[in-house]
Amino acid sequence: MSETTSPVTRRPWHRLMGARDPHERSRTATPLELLFDLAFVVAIARAAAEMHHAIAEEHAVAGILGYLLVFFAIWWAWMNFTWFASAYDCDDVLYRVLTLVQMAGVLLLAVGVPAVFRDFDISLVVAGYVVMRVPMIVQWLRAGREDPARARTCRTYALGIGVLQVLWIGLVFVPTPWAYVGLVVLIAGELAVPTYAELRGTPTTWHPEHIAERYGLLTLIVLGEVILGVTNAISGAFTTGFSLPLLALAVGGLLLVFGIWWTYFLGGDEEGLTTLRIALAWGYGHYFVFGAIGALGAGLEVAVDAEEHVAHVGSVGAALSVAIPVAIVLVVLASLRALVWSRETRNPVLIGVLVVLLLACGVLAGVVGVGVAVLLMGVVLAAGLATFIALASRRAARAGVDAAS
Repeated sequence: MSETTSPVTRRPWHRLMGARDPHERSRTATPLELLFDLAFVVAIARAAAEMHHAIAEEHAVAGILGYLLVFFAIWWAWMNFTWFASAYDCDDVLYRVLTLVQMAGVLLLAVGVPAVFRDFDISLVVAGYVVMRVPMIVQWLRAGREDPARARTCRTYALGIGVLQVLWIGLVFVPTPWAYVGLVVLIAGELAVPTYAELRGTPTTWHPEHIAERYGLLTLIVLGEVILGVTNAISGAFTTGFSLPLLALAVGGLLLVFGIWWTYFLGGDEEGLTTLRIALAWGYGHYFVFGAIGALGAGLEVAVDAEEHVAHVGSVGAALSVAIPVAIVLVVLASLRALVWSRETRNPVLIGVLVVLLLACGVLAGVVGVGVAVLLMGVVLAAGLATFIALASRRAARAGVDAAS
């Protein structure tokens, strides 16, 4: 009788970190990748909460700039891991340990978020960022050793990331305003590393369907922050006595969540990720998609504060803090899908009309109140989505008739 071995004992401590097949069937996110995403919830929530407080206290410019900086650090570390995992995930012990270390870096970064907004103290954020990035250097060096065909590409990644981490540490000791200049330079450097590495050597073998799924999963994570804002509105509507404006705000917020979710998950993006140029533009552009969705959650919190008269910002400012992020999501998604969708499925005129109407709803808040303004935004987005789906269905039916004839 043969002995039954445990799956744990069958799992090798080391697997060759070779390039994965970009056409691999049924390639889905792993449990480790899902856990990795969850570690980012805390950091995103803290960044959105700090921006919420800044806008409510009429420090919108400082709050938005702080949010953009912190969110870049969060998003960039996530994005780099995601594309690396798509090409080289071997799921052995060393790979898992290094990924868990990156998660610890996310939590350290989250602890430092308030200091960035309060005093522009970036020390803890940089420390957390470096903790996230150093394991990636090890991962790239390992990939370069075990995948000789792409050794040059992998080592270029490792060198670029390593040099930048030294510069990030040095930036902590640079006084303002020179620190602002340093931030711009280092962010530009971070964005340049993947392009240079992929073009300098043999490109890595990322998987289009896997990448599209991973981006969709982070979209769901960030939408969770928006749902938190809606929950606070509903809680306020019933906790301290019934409030019709807060109820309208909650319904409008739900419509916005549902509308953005439906708009994002119309599908088909992975089919257009056919070249490195398109993939990089699509991947980089999601910074604005993810950032705007997270900002929408902060905006809904500001709108709740305005309705409860605990915010210093006016009704129009509070409503625009909801309308502007939604408009950004629509415009950026339309731009990205111009790269990956066929020409027949795009509708820039409809997007333009929706953006104008959303901003108009924000301005109307001075007359109808913040709650009703947010409700109108939700109705506008729902109507625009229904129109897009109806036009696309009609176009598809017409194309089917033409093909049949």
